[in-house]
Amino acid sequence: MNLSFENKVALVTGAGSGIGLATAKGFAEAGASVVLADYREESVHAAAEDLVAAGHKALAIRCDVADERQVAAMVKQTVSALGRLDAAFNNAGVQSPIAETADASSEEFDRVNAVNLRGVWTCMKYELLQMREQGSGAIVNTSSLGGLVGIAGRGVYHASKHGVLGLTKSAALEYASRGIRINAVCPGIIETPMVAGMLASEPDAMKELMKEQPIGRLGRPEEIAAAVLWLCSPGASFVIGHALVVDGGYTVH
Repeated sequence: MNLSFENKVALVTGAGSGIGLATAKGFAEAGASVVLADYREESVHAAAEDLVAAGHKALAIRCDVADERQVAAMVKQTVSALGRLDAAFNNAGVQSPIAETADASSEEFDRVNAVNLRGVWTCMKYELLQMREQGSGAIVNTSSLGGLVGIAGRGVYHASKHGVLGLTKSAALEYASRGIRINAVCPGIIETPMVAGMLASEPDAMKELMKEQPIGRLGRPEEIAAAVLWLCSPGASFVIGHALVVDGGYTVH
């Protein structure tokens, strides 16, 4: 199976750490020119510098995906610098503290959905404008096991991740016949800074979640990256609007 991305351009949001960083590295190692975007400027610049030092072509862009102007500028800068856009991984996301639905605030709902849902929609919008012009491209959006099931106290986060799957499926139908494939990845509980924060702040809740992880361990960012690269590769050329679950068996029961 060909996972080479030679002469291709890939854009990754949330690339400063965790799944995004692992995926950016994966694209670079497969030969792509990679744009790493994140709202944490220092992290994303350090990551891009490490890739360049290793002999890869990488560009860092500070971008808050909740800001449409910044997203438009990110895609414009990508194409201006590298000439095209072949693959995009819309991965930037935030978590929400445990709260019953009646106790969650509207401010928290708006904060989480501005990044996790509206941010994905905005990124797709501007990526698709470029890919539509090219007549080719592949997009992968990060949903979650939380896009497939419900967990008490996680309604705000899960609502955003369910929404990502609706966006993914609808957009996939719009562009499938025009050479653009759109899919989603649904990670389980992965060893990332976000999950480390949850383990520290909500140890009892996370202990209960881990009981539902049949594989008996946290996932690794590289395991999600491998799935994303496959979805963007010619090997997945017949895969349209799919939510690829990579969760160690969590959602099987």
